Amino acid sequence: MRGFEKAKGFAQCDFELPHRSTTHSAGYDLSLVEDLTIPAGAIRYGKTGVKAYMQDDEVLKIYPRSSLPSRYHLTIPNNVGIIDKDYYGNPDNDGHILVSLWNFGSEDIMLRKGERVAQGIFEKYLTSPDEKVVNATRNGGFGSTGK
Repeated sequence: MRGFEKAKGFAQCDFELPHRSTTHSAGYDLSLVEDLTIPAGAIRYGKTGVKAYMQDDEVLKIYPRSSLPSRYHLTIPNNVGIIDKDYYGNPDNDGHILVSLWNFGSEDIMLRKGERVAQGIFEKYLTSPDEKVVNATRNGGFGSTGK
């Protein structure tokens, strides 16, 4: 199974869970749950209010919507965000998915609650058969791997 749920603290908020817009869409649209202003040249994190669950050999990749650069002069600064299975329900933030947005334009940008800013695509991944056994568990939330 894979899908989305409201993250802790967002249960009472009125918004739709991510969904695909057409039958053959690969991506699930991720929207903001509150207004967000991004100053020119700055990076800000947009709250989605959701967390994702998935199978052991899956990852959720977060990509910018194709209209962001031309419409708003925005993109995701690292080009793609990675949501690992063990990010779900972590004690730091319950797995709440934040979308990092960089305003590369010369004017501040105001995004409204409900604005679709990214798309998430679930993918299978492979591991190397000769890697060491990994027994480590996640010990934090956003950006915590390797700390």
